[in-house]
Amino acid sequence: MSEESDMEKAIKETSILEEYNINWTQKLGAGISGPVRVCVKKSTQERFALKILFDRPKARNEIALALQHCHLLNIAHRDLKPENLLFKDNSLDAPVKLCDFGFAKIDQGDLMTPQFTPYYVAPQVLEAQRRHQKEKSGIIPTSPTPYTYNKSCDLWSLGVIIYVMLCGYPPFYSKHHSRTIPKDMRRKIMTGSFEFPEEEWSQISEMAKDVVRKLLKVKPEERLTIEGVLDHPWLNSTEALDNVLPSAQLMMDKAVVAGIQQAHAEQLANMRIQDLKVSLKPLHSVNNPILRKRKLLGTKPKDCVYIHDRENGAEDSNVALEKLRDVIAQCILPQAGENEDEKLNEVMQEAWKYNRECKLLRDTLQSFSWNGRGFTDKVDRLKLAEIVKQVIEEQTTSHESQ
Repeated sequence: MSEESDMEKAIKETSILEEYNINWTQKLGAGISGPVRVCVKKSTQERFALKILFDRPKARNEIALALQHCHLLNIAHRDLKPENLLFKDNSLDAPVKLCDFGFAKIDQGDLMTPQFTPYYVAPQVLEAQRRHQKEKSGIIPTSPTPYTYNKSCDLWSLGVIIYVMLCGYPPFYSKHHSRTIPKDMRRKIMTGSFEFPEEEWSQISEMAKDVVRKLLKVKPEERLTIEGVLDHPWLNSTEALDNVLPSAQLMMDKAVVAGIQQAHAEQLANMRIQDLKVSLKPLHSVNNPILRKRKLLGTKPKDCVYIHDRENGAEDSNVALEKLRDVIAQCILPQAGENEDEKLNEVMQEAWKYNRECKLLRDTLQSFSWNGRGFTDKVDRLKLAEIVKQVIEEQTTSHESQ
């Protein structure tokens, strides 16, 4: 079975009890929303702390009340996700606060900017993105009446959050990670295609499923309003079943979490690039002290950083450092579905090709059993990333002092 298939199975089908032995008698602490237990991964015998989340009416209401406050002010948050929900303090009954209003905007019927975080984005926001990209590329003419969406996009995101809180994984996901939302994941969102797998959802009430269904409606007019959420019987129930939710399962898989974090970071980075046309001056007409210095130095290699004028066709001064940054990226966030060891060897070969004169890097590679083509022993990736970071800092400082 491929690594991608393994990841998909870990997200959707595997019960946490199949992968971990949980010590239900030992409690590490009370935690904010439930006890923390000791658990051991069966395959590796690694020990983890498992947070047990209990379904509480109070917890259900606080998130909805925070969103209601925004919507009463006619404000669309547009980036509703678990990372933007914070506890006020460390007490057991600490209130939940909604934060990060970087994408928030008053809804005056003119919301059309494709701003969102993957997994939580509503179909209407993706449609706005699609039309924006096609108009920008000239595929379709710019419409005199732009496509818009409204603050109901927050209700869709709330439905995704509730789904994740109940079972531990998102309703819409893909086994492929990329800088944009993969086509299969986009298609699922646009058609509202999701399931309640029996493994995790058999003990979750029909009332909870009903809330999720009514929030994840593709058509905004069919979606619950925030008032409808607050009036729903599930949020007004005075008692909650004493069930242990499988939500911690997702957080126990480091590869899955890393993939999600990478997808979020890349999508946000793309969105926050301003849509401006920038015109750069030709190098020969730029009166910049740094560029003047580089021109004087020409193609002379100094401490493994190659400095040149692009018009002379020599190596770019930033290439050497960029190759080192690729090594750090591969150490911290290896790409899902790739042979991680082969990919690390590949990016390290490139970094070594451009940085052969760096003594610190040479000594580091020797200590990590590098034979010029690959590592012969298992690599401590975090330690390697830290040392390569020091190499970059050393070379940058050396260059700036010249």
